[in-house]
Amino acid sequence: MIFVTGDCHGEFQKLSTASFPEQKEMTKNDIVVICGDFGAVWNCGQASPSEKYWLKWLDEKPFTTVFVDGNHENFDRLNTEFEVIDFHGGKAHRISNSVYHLMRGEIFEFEGKRFFAFGGAQSHDIGDGILYESDFRTVEQFREAIRRMNKKKKMFRIDRINWWKEELPSDEDIRNAESNLAKVGYKVDYVIAHCAPHSIVSDLYTGSASADRLTMYFDDLASRLEFRGWFFGHYHSDKKITNKFILLCDQIVRIP
Repeated sequence: MIFVTGDCHGEFQKLSTASFPEQKEMTKNDIVVICGDFGAVWNCGQASPSEKYWLKWLDEKPFTTVFVDGNHENFDRLNTEFEVIDFHGGKAHRISNSVYHLMRGEIFEFEGKRFFAFGGAQSHDIGDGILYESDFRTVEQFREAIRRMNKKKKMFRIDRINWWKEELPSDEDIRNAESNLAKVGYKVDYVIAHCAPHSIVSDLYTGSASADRLTMYFDDLASRLEFRGWFFGHYHSDKKITNKFILLCDQIVRIP
């Protein structure tokens, strides 16, 4: 069995037995896919007690958990702290005994179905900007700027504390995707992503969404790729936008 759901942000109650009773029939050979903003690799420096708790909790579940990265991940830790392994045909970070990060541009096979994974998204909670410590003469000035922004309830993030430029793909990420997709003739069963092509996002927000490097790449890719379904999170809603594009947040959907 393969199930897919949306953002978790470091809290996984929706995968409890009470909320997700289907797991009673699952084994570690079965897969639960999270479409980004996994959130249990987030704390700066090292895992927090909460992160350790939830990773252990997931390891004790009867299924295997896999995820693509969202925009709310600690990329410093995600990209350096964990072993890269061969996993179901693609490259993945082993986060714990049965939790894996599906790396960008990789193709995986689960139950005979081909999954193309490409995480990342542009943050839309940074309307008041990004603070960089290097822009300030002293640490005290930096901390005071943070305090003022918080007091004014500004929508901002702090570089390498709760925001990373790696939320959007590098040229190497895209080259890796194109290389792997060429090997399979640009034909997969499902796409697992955190965001969607710009044309889909524009429909979701009635034309008001701004384009970015990733959504425009996905626009181009969707026109060249043969696929049955594209699952994504990021927009905090559950909605079938077209027959192929499925936005997920709380809902847990079984892939046939």
